Amino acid sequence: MGDRYAELKEIVINGKRDDATALLQEMLNGGEDPKKIIDGSLIPAMDVVGENFQKNVFFIPELLVAARAMEGCLKILEPLLKKGDVKPVGKAMACTVKGDLHDIGKNIVAAMLKGAGFEIVDLGNDADPAKIAAAVAEHSPDILCLSALLTTTMRNMKDTIQALEQKGVRGKVKVMVGGAPLTQKYADEIGADAFGRDAAEAVKKARELIA
Repeated sequence: MGDRYAELKEIVINGKRDDATALLQEMLNGGEDPKKIIDGSLIPAMDVVGENFQKNVFFIPELLVAARAMEGCLKILEPLLKKGDVKPVGKAMACTVKGDLHDIGKNIVAAMLKGAGFEIVDLGNDADPAKIAAAVAEHSPDILCLSALLTTTMRNMKDTIQALEQKGVRGKVKVMVGGAPLTQKYADEIGADAFGRDAAEAVKKARELIA
């Protein structure tokens, strides 16, 4: 795919946002295809970042700077992709549940899903179950990603799933839950479709859910 694709991939992995956007602009000016850049540089970069995180080679700070470098590139690419009528691989909605103001994990997951080609609807933090259910009805996402960092707020995930049922949209969306206090057992108990232990696993599970 050419050295510049590999170079951009490395720069994103290392979280050098300004260098990444500069090289990306150079590639676009040289006539490179935006979709090819995503498939050849950005998605492979986020796959490596995810693997490094799972192997404890990278930690939250490295994950954050890589996600920011990728977001910088996507900001430039998104308008071009819309023009070229490139279809996203799926639509994901992300939020932290009611009572929870911690959104670093949610932001990393949203950034990595974006890098993997998903369209993202971000509902922010402290999202009320009824608000989430209404947003699912409005936007029809393929996947709903619910995040909680506190044991006291994770029970609101169950309320959210019940709100989806009451709204009649539970069968139309896959629900993935994640966050520090969560376990696969809890995800099963509340009727979630998947549990993402970390951002890298969340991307992997999201791909599986829409496959």
